[in-house]
Amino acid sequence: MSKGYASNYRVALLASFVLLGFAGIGARLVWLHVIARDELLGHVEKARRELIPDHAHRGDVLDANGSLLATSRSVMVLGVDPQSERLEDRKKWPELALLTGLPLPQLESILTTRYRAAAAPGSRPVSGLKIGFNRGGGPAPTVAAAVDPDSETILDEEDSQGRRPIRWAKLSEDLPVSIYDQIVKLGVRGVYGQRVYRRAYPHNELAAHIIGFVNRVENPISGIEKYANFYLRGQDGWLESEKDGHQQELAQFRTRQVPAADGYNVVLSLDAAIQHMAESELDAIVQKYHPLKATIIISDPRTGFVLALANAPSFDLNRYNQLGKMEEGRLTDIALADVYEPGSVFKIVAASGALNDGLVTPATTFDCTLEKIDYEGRSRALPREDSSEHHDHPLSVAEIIAHSSNKGAAQLAMRLGDRRFYDYVRAFGFGQKTGFPDLGGESWGLLTPPEKWDGLTITRMPMGQSVAATPLQMHEAMSVIASGGLRLRPQIIKQIRDAGNEVIYRFDRMEIRRVISEKTARTMARLLQAVASDQGTAPEAAIPGFEVAGKTGTANKVLPHTHVYADHHHVASFIGFFPATNPQVLISVIVDDADAYTPGGVAYGAKVAAPSFRRIGMELIPYLHIRSPIEQFARPNLALEGGRR
Repeated sequence: MSKGYASNYRVALLASFVLLGFAGIGARLVWLHVIARDELLGHVEKARRELIPDHAHRGDVLDANGSLLATSRSVMVLGVDPQSERLEDRKKWPELALLTGLPLPQLESILTTRYRAAAAPGSRPVSGLKIGFNRGGGPAPTVAAAVDPDSETILDEEDSQGRRPIRWAKLSEDLPVSIYDQIVKLGVRGVYGQRVYRRAYPHNELAAHIIGFVNRVENPISGIEKYANFYLRGQDGWLESEKDGHQQELAQFRTRQVPAADGYNVVLSLDAAIQHMAESELDAIVQKYHPLKATIIISDPRTGFVLALANAPSFDLNRYNQLGKMEEGRLTDIALADVYEPGSVFKIVAASGALNDGLVTPATTFDCTLEKIDYEGRSRALPREDSSEHHDHPLSVAEIIAHSSNKGAAQLAMRLGDRRFYDYVRAFGFGQKTGFPDLGGESWGLLTPPEKWDGLTITRMPMGQSVAATPLQMHEAMSVIASGGLRLRPQIIKQIRDAGNEVIYRFDRMEIRRVISEKTARTMARLLQAVASDQGTAPEAAIPGFEVAGKTGTANKVLPHTHVYADHHHVASFIGFFPATNPQVLISVIVDDADAYTPGGVAYGAKVAAPSFRRIGMELIPYLHIRSPIEQFARPNLALEGGRR
């Protein structure tokens, strides 16, 4: 018969279960909060804490008129944590594939591959803080992470089965922000991104060798990007915070924050319009003559600032990484890195030196029919003339320059003597770097000191043999005459500006040294005018209404295997300035090995380079508002005549 209440046995059994339950809970609490506390806190921190980089905006590169030459655009690096994948999100995958541009099967494979069987060699597991992103869209270098560069994934520590859980797999590295916003609204769990900056070059090939480029992880490789990286790069910031399971930051747990400092903007003296003129002319040269390479340099001889520097071949700054091995030579800045024997343009050194030392006047004559001449107790063979023109009378210094006489140039150098001539060569900037910003691989050129000269050097170097220079060195040498005898440092950077467009630093004209007197420079400018006339070697360089001063060069190239001068391989050049009495622009045109497509099979500077000088000059006249001295003199004084001002 029931007594109407539980027996003592049942009460004791129930009480035992309750006590055991509380004991188990207590033991578990002791385990969680005391024994395994440190280990478990580490797992929680790894799951929630995050070091988030705040990337600085790399400064822009601008031309002299403020046109963008290089800038940084904001994009998203998109990835997914496959461990967060949910079944209910699978119906959204087709739309996600459409937004990311990935084929659906490839996207499904990434989203469903949750483990890697073995660790990548030399990799480390994620520990401590959750991974952030560096400039290239990969893991931040300050955080330990196992990165598989082939599949671009981040792996966690091995589990008990020896597998490495995938914690992040890249879906896109150049996703527009607007597309990312649509992906966020889609709400696929575990898919998230990080804002990064990618370098962009709006004008593609324009001034490629001057601007240079940065690689995918924002490391500067060449050009202004590398030279001015200290100003351009900025300083990245970072913040330490926590995120919930939906990858949303828990701002209340943000502990430390260092804001990013954006880079400065670099303003160049280069003018994009003038650069385009130079590159268009190079394209015309390439189409017509198919040379191995060619260079055009344009500068303001009054300041030394470069307005344009163009090379052919060139490359697209936005596709530099698509060049094949056979095309890597396109990356070389020919104007700074290549050396060549300058030929007759070099005659300005001997002529300037002899005039400057008062050893000759423009009217001093030399017998240029001689085959040999006695010099320092030895008979020296004089070089043959480049042209078949026969001079039946002694040539004056003015005629030596106008007719580009090799024999005359040699005798001018002999008047100076070995050491004094060498000193002038050095003073004009040869055998040394120009001081131009190191945009990648500037050459010193080749210049042998007098102690190592052989018996023919004093007769050959004055005509531009036995010496090698870069195109920029030759340009700088001619600028000595155009600037009134001063050697000015060639420059390309005008200003450094902050993000607010305030000028932080300004680069001004920089004088290196006086090479020749102002009087000698004026005399040389007058003598060089005859070159671009009917009486000189380059009437093709003449610009109607303007006084052009310049010098041609037709340098025989040395064959690499035989080391002898080739008869049908030349470097053709013309370097000149105008107006001759008040120089406002200096132009160098240098074309390497255009002989095969030149009538007669010889690429003369007058025929190949001088016409390009003329065409560029005529384009610059209206653009730079250049006025000839004749025009200025003839212009009526409206103020005196009562006309409108």
